[in-house]
Amino acid sequence: MHIVHNSETPTTTYAILDTGSKQVTLSADYLFDLMLPRLDHMYQSKKNLKIESKGAKYEIGDFLVKIGSVTMSGHYKGILVEVEYLPCVTPALCWSLVREFMQSFMGSCVKPTLPSYLQTRLHDIHTPQDTVQQYVEKFNEFRDGPSFTATQPATPAT
Repeated sequence: MHIVHNSETPTTTYAILDTGSKQVTLSADYLFDLMLPRLDHMYQSKKNLKIESKGAKYEIGDFLVKIGSVTMSGHYKGILVEVEYLPCVTPALCWSLVREFMQSFMGSCVKPTLPSYLQTRLHDIHTPQDTVQQYVEKFNEFRDGPSFTATQPATPAT
């Protein structure tokens, strides 16, 4: 179970339950956090791992861009960029526009394909729960990937 807080919805706590075959998102008010210690007899936490993304938010025309530095237990893991096209809530209707916008400032870092989470939800209305699930997906990638330090040498281009 992943417990997620999002500054865009400060009074909501999200619990992502991973059953192996699918993820279920529970949205509750922030008092859910107070109930969790009472569930210790039913649920044992594997790790008390804290991953967070902190950064800046920019509005550029109809786009909302959030750029955050991701840390895991206080160690830097990377940069996370979230882009939202405010007039549209259905990814199928605006994905190409969002991708083109991201390519304008991120270049070849932007993959030409849809993020895996959106591939099966292309025609669904995008909700805050979808955003939280995408954060969990990206945080898992950061958790499983390598750490970077300020002293790590750059890899030369070939």
